[in-house]
Amino acid sequence: MTEGIFYPPRQRGMVVLGILLTLLAGIFAWGSWNASQAEVGPVFMIQILLTLAVALPLPLIAYRTYALIRANYHLGRDKLIFSWGLRIEEIPLTDIEWVRPATDLTVPLRLPRFRLPGSILGLRRHPDLGTVEFLASDVETLLLVATAKRVFAISPADPRRFARDFQLATELGSLASTPAISTYPSFIVVEAWNSLLARYLWLSGLLLNIGLLAWTSILIPGLESITLGFNATGVPHAPFPPVQLMLLPFISFALFVVGWIAGLYFYRWEEQQILAFIIWASGTLTGILFLVAVLFAITPPT
Repeated sequence: MTEGIFYPPRQRGMVVLGILLTLLAGIFAWGSWNASQAEVGPVFMIQILLTLAVALPLPLIAYRTYALIRANYHLGRDKLIFSWGLRIEEIPLTDIEWVRPATDLTVPLRLPRFRLPGSILGLRRHPDLGTVEFLASDVETLLLVATAKRVFAISPADPRRFARDFQLATELGSLASTPAISTYPSFIVVEAWNSLLARYLWLSGLLLNIGLLAWTSILIPGLESITLGFNATGVPHAPFPPVQLMLLPFISFALFVVGWIAGLYFYRWEEQQILAFIIWASGTLTGILFLVAVLFAITPPT
C-alpha cells in the first residue's frame, strides 16, 4: 500500500473566508481613516470602538483561512496524521478502533457553536461517543475516527476512498510502532512563553504599544496641529488635524500583532526559531520608532 494524502473540500470555505477577511480588513481601514478625520469627542470614540471591534476577529479569520489552505489527512502504513493549521494529531493505526460516517449515528452529532463554511473546528459532547473533536470543512462528508481517548470528526473530499484505504492499511498491519502525538496552537504559545527572551520581547512590544496609545490620547486634546513629514524638496507638509496622530498607534499595534503571529509560525521549527526572535525584536524596535515618530510629529518644524 502507498501512503495517501486526503484533502478536505476547500472551495466554498475559501470563498466565504476570503470574502469575510477582505470585508473586515476593508471596514477596519475605512474606520481607521474616518477616525483620523473626526474631531476629538463622542464621535471619535465611537469610531475608535467600532474599528477595534472589527479588528478583533481579523486574526481568527486569517488563521482559519491559513488552516484550511494547509489542512490534510495523511494516511500511512503505520499512522494517521491530521494537520489543520497549527493543530497536528498523529495517531498510530493500532490505536484506531473504527472509522464510520457520521450519518450512521442514531443520535445526531451536534456541530461546534462557532463555525464557518470551510472551518468546522472545536469540541462537542455526544451521549454515545463522549468528546468529539472536529477537524473538518464540510458537514456532508463527515467521517468519525474513534480512538480510546477521543473521537475525531474529519471531512475528506472522498470519504469512501478514505475508509477503503484505511481498511486496507489495517489489514496489511503496521510495520513499526509509533507514539501518539498531539500538537495544539496553544502549545506553541506556552512553549515560546517559557523562553525568557521571547517573554521579554512580547511584553516590551505590548507595553510600548499601550504606552504609545495612552501618550497619543493625552497629547491630542492639547494640540492645534501636527506635521507629518516632508515633501521631496525637504519642505514640511501642511499641518494636519491632531486627531490624525491616532493613526500611528493603530498602525504600530497592527504591525505588532502580525509580527507576533508570524513569529509563532517560525517558532515551531527549532532551526527557524532565530527568525521568530528577529521578528519579535523587530516588533519592539518598531514600537520605539513609532514613539519617535509621534515626538517628531508634535515638534514644530524649524
